[in-house]
Amino acid sequence: MAAEPIPAPPVTAPQAAVPEGAAQLTADRPALQRGFLPLLAVGAIGGAVALMTPALLTASLKANAIDPADGTTVLSVVTGAQGLFTLLAFPVLGRLSDRTRSALGRRRPYLLLGAAAILAGAVLMVLADSTALLTLAGLVTTLGTGAVVMAVTSVVADQLPPDRRGPASAIVSLSTGLGALVGLGIGQLVHTSLTAQILLPAAVGAVGVLAMALTLREAPSTGAEREPLDLRAAFGTFWVNPLRHPDFGLAWTSRLLVFCGVGALNAYQVFYLLMGLHVDGAAIAASVLATVLVVNAVSLVLAPLAGKLSDRIGRRKPFVGVSAAVLALGLVLVTRVDSFGEYLLATAVVAVGQGIYFAVDLALVTQVLPDPDNPAKDIGIMNLANNLPTFIVSAAAPALLALGASAENPKNFDALFLCGAAAALVGALLILPIRKVR
Repeated sequence: MAAEPIPAPPVTAPQAAVPEGAAQLTADRPALQRGFLPLLAVGAIGGAVALMTPALLTASLKANAIDPADGTTVLSVVTGAQGLFTLLAFPVLGRLSDRTRSALGRRRPYLLLGAAAILAGAVLMVLADSTALLTLAGLVTTLGTGAVVMAVTSVVADQLPPDRRGPASAIVSLSTGLGALVGLGIGQLVHTSLTAQILLPAAVGAVGVLAMALTLREAPSTGAEREPLDLRAAFGTFWVNPLRHPDFGLAWTSRLLVFCGVGALNAYQVFYLLMGLHVDGAAIAASVLATVLVVNAVSLVLAPLAGKLSDRIGRRKPFVGVSAAVLALGLVLVTRVDSFGEYLLATAVVAVGQGIYFAVDLALVTQVLPDPDNPAKDIGIMNLANNLPTFIVSAAAPALLALGASAENPKNFDALFLCGAAAALVGALLILPIRKVR
């Protein structure tokens, strides 16, 4: 998926004033290394294995093991705490990465941190016998996967010009589904042991992240000057003024709403299959794996094409807006299914929207960053829009699931998924006013 030159001129966000240290880092940046895109894929997929396996399978199974009578509440506490933690962790990791001065560069130390935290979080999850300990395990895992996501995304902005980011954006987007596929595939192979389902995907993910960390060509940052961090700049770690940077604000809000739709399905899919479609508990890992296979089959076809075509024609907004609307349609269809086969078809529609959206949205985001030469802090804020939905959905889910609940239908999954669809549709509309990206 190598990027090709495009006939249209690149569309970039206005250049903010470049700090002296950032300018030096840019000047010292090495030429793009051979095999950068495969290397990016290895690291991104490794992080996604560690992120998505708990999100889709093992956190739910562990929550159910801790409290068989009310596993959904345990899961809501854990995912809600993770969502709150991202409010602090993601922007701070980004700010620290931009300011890191080391012989290893600005991003590599955070790949190493991520691999270590991923392994530690998996061990804690295995040991968890209470909601509190499972929450701690989730927070440590979030720290690790957050460091990896920040580093991987920032490397794209560091090393590629705006008009060549489509394929790299597609790789990062596909890594989520491929990581889920790898993690769930491992989980299916060892489905008789929850301990193995937790530890093996974490180990595989950490190895992928380490492979990227050890082979990434990144210029040392020791010689670059670093601006003093005053109190105002410190608080700015957690804030981008949407009035001064309206395109960034619109992109952030759009992504937040679209991820609410995705999160509603991902976080509660296991419970929906068990309680809504009455899938046999012994077959739940295989059923989730089947949905991931469908999503990845669709995404593997559409995402690279969308990323490359978006680069070629120099447009992002039509891809992002339409795909978010298609994702919303898929969530509506999920509420109309009566069998697992129909559910797979509905998730295929979700996958069409999700695959194209994630393939192009990252490229759009990197073009509206307030300070392109120090991207990690603002990418950290943007990544809050990926992860805050975890908290939002977990906070809203108990009330939505309880609407009209009865003995025959103890959880109202339709209400949850329809609210997710509405959020994704509003997210699609918010792409339209963005002005600095076509």
